[in-house]
Amino acid sequence: MKLLVRSLRILLILAILIFICGWLYSKTYQPNYSGELEIKNISEEVTVYFDDIGVPHINAQNQKDAYVALGYLHAQDRLWQMELMRRIAAGRLSEIFGKDLVRVDQFFGGLGIEEAAEKTIVSLDTTTEAYVLTQAYLDGVNQFIEEGKTPLEFTLVGVKKEKYTIKDIYNVFGYMSFSFAVAHKTDPLLTEIKEKLGGSYLKELLSSYSENLTINRTSIPDKVDFVFSNAVSSIMDDLPVSPFIGSNSWVIAPEKTKNGKVIFANDPHIEYSQPSVWYQNHIKTPDFEIYGFNIALMPFPLLGHNREYAYGLTMLANDDLNFYVEENNPANSLEYKTPDGYNTYELRDKTIHVKNEIDTSFQVKVSKHGPIMNGLIEHVIDERPIAMNWIYTQLPNEMLEVSYGISHSSSMNDFKSSVARIHAPGLNVMYGDAEDNVAWFSSARLYQLRDSLSSKTYLDGASGNDEIIEYLPFEENPQAINPSWNYVYSANNQVDSVRGKLYPGYYQPQDRAKRILELLDKNDHFTKEDVAEMIYDVKSSTVSEISKGLLKSVDRSELTASEKKAFSILENWDGTYLKTSVGPTIYNRFLYDFLKATYKDELGDGFELFINSQLQDQVLPNQINRNNSVWWDNILTKDKIETRNDVTQMSFKSSISFLQNQLGENIDDWTWNRVLSVEYEHAIGKAGGLLRKFFNVGPFETIGGNEVINNQIFKLDSTGYYKVNAGPSTRRIIDFSDVENSLAIIPTGQSGNVFSEYYKDQTQKYLDGEFVKMRLNQSDIESSENVLILKPKE
Repeated sequence: MKLLVRSLRILLILAILIFICGWLYSKTYQPNYSGELEIKNISEEVTVYFDDIGVPHINAQNQKDAYVALGYLHAQDRLWQMELMRRIAAGRLSEIFGKDLVRVDQFFGGLGIEEAAEKTIVSLDTTTEAYVLTQAYLDGVNQFIEEGKTPLEFTLVGVKKEKYTIKDIYNVFGYMSFSFAVAHKTDPLLTEIKEKLGGSYLKELLSSYSENLTINRTSIPDKVDFVFSNAVSSIMDDLPVSPFIGSNSWVIAPEKTKNGKVIFANDPHIEYSQPSVWYQNHIKTPDFEIYGFNIALMPFPLLGHNREYAYGLTMLANDDLNFYVEENNPANSLEYKTPDGYNTYELRDKTIHVKNEIDTSFQVKVSKHGPIMNGLIEHVIDERPIAMNWIYTQLPNEMLEVSYGISHSSSMNDFKSSVARIHAPGLNVMYGDAEDNVAWFSSARLYQLRDSLSSKTYLDGASGNDEIIEYLPFEENPQAINPSWNYVYSANNQVDSVRGKLYPGYYQPQDRAKRILELLDKNDHFTKEDVAEMIYDVKSSTVSEISKGLLKSVDRSELTASEKKAFSILENWDGTYLKTSVGPTIYNRFLYDFLKATYKDELGDGFELFINSQLQDQVLPNQINRNNSVWWDNILTKDKIETRNDVTQMSFKSSISFLQNQLGENIDDWTWNRVLSVEYEHAIGKAGGLLRKFFNVGPFETIGGNEVINNQIFKLDSTGYYKVNAGPSTRRIIDFSDVENSLAIIPTGQSGNVFSEYYKDQTQKYLDGEFVKMRLNQSDIESSENVLILKPKE
């Protein structure tokens, strides 16, 4: 007995010691939010006030000192995130995560992002303010690398810290641009449908692009072997950081607000991760002020505001990436055909360093159109050389100057001049100011192909007939400045006509755009609180109509009592995605089974990609109303030709049977919160187990669904559970009648340091649709408990 007591005491003492050591370890690894710190290359003292959510308010006497401070502070909270972001475009993830990411590195390493960055950097004017402040920011980042604590993640994966250069920043621009593109998934898919199934199948899909549209109007004042597409989709899914997806934004003119001043709202939709995408910061000097949201390794904010103006963005979704089929010289595979004879491929030799493995090397062939993709993606069996022509790498890159310009504008015209320089990715840039202006600019280098040529399938690279004829001047881009309807908006929807026809792209269906317009048009006295409620809205403007369209083909007389009850619930559902709603549970399972019965037999391995694409979303309202369609017949059944009624009836009964097995016989218990969840995953937390519990945030119940304003994006699959993987990366509301009390929220927290008190402190507020203040009032800021003084180091 004494031995047992002694053993228990020893175990208790050990447990206490382990706890104390763990607590001390966590304290030493927390970011430095108060006290004094000496850093190099600042000329005067910089005072940083950290507010109650960990946002640094940087007070400096000049911008160069402020950006050195920003770099240092950004790194102490987000160095691991920076490390991942800089490695993607460079093809260096395998150095951290091993052989499983070799295919990701090979793909990104072959896209030409690094080569485009090198070409841009050589021609940079090193005397510009944008360049000088960028180098100041990098200096701050690198000082933290030299002197700050090494984040835990570096120790766990065994990677050494490396200093950053301006090339890393351009690599982040490149990754961001590619993640905005859609054509790399959809063009190969459509080409494969055309070539393997025939033109009639393709025609039904493409016809949807001119129907069921909510068009963002221009107003300018007077003056079956889907290897390629599946492989690219899978590569993007494997990334350890967040791809960019979509967004909402609207800016309300004074004529429609209660207080007679502009109200600005924006919520960019990006894949969820931990840490959150955006790093908030507030810089103030005697001649400059900006409250910004920065991506890792970007010195200038892509979202921002001050007392004079606010700006934000959504994805334009224009088609800035095309695929060309090259024709090799039969006598020399290192040459390809052009209208002027054979050209020689440029050859790029690449090496991937793989953790705990030998290095792997590969070679990239590059034509005048771009890299040949066949060798960059495993198992692509197309023998034709397929070149990826991407505007981002083809044209001069001014994105560093753009990001500086939009955060340092002195007027709307100045701001417009900056966004006019964007070539790719295509962005809807939103603007509002204290002078009562509202504006929307579709910012990209739009281009023209020959008439009747579709860029949605592969183009002919040899003939010269499918080349870009002209890049359009920015003034012809769709845009609206102070329109007569007193607001501007964007939800990644179809933009207005260019030169008399709708500009092609991969726009999202009209759902969110239609709902935004419904809410904007019915209120002429908006307040900040109204906009806060609107940005959290979870009612779809289209799914109730789609549900009724599907149910029209269901013969109710053949249903069981339970099926009739489910039919009635779905028939009366108004499209609202609340936790207690039953309608979305029935609808999404019914939708999956309907899509499976319609497309799976023809698409095979391409089915999962198709049903989770914007293409399917665009096609759906048309497809359910087609009495005759090539897609209805199941090509696997030889003795019957299926009809729309056959497909819909079978799908409805199958979905109800599935839900009974999954959730029980009582239909009232089939609530949305039982099947929908969200978890904010850390790159290391994805490994599961204790690491998941330590690094990840969640899982949680939530509200919302696909293509509502509070866009909680999930993939349809066979499981019947919907794990949200993307959504609003921040919600921002700036009211110029009360600009010092503007509102924002991010999904988890300001810091990426797991030991920081700001790692996940915003999560519940975000889930509940609440906000925190974006502080501009100086006395309010100076009341902060945590104050860090940065002093010049001799």
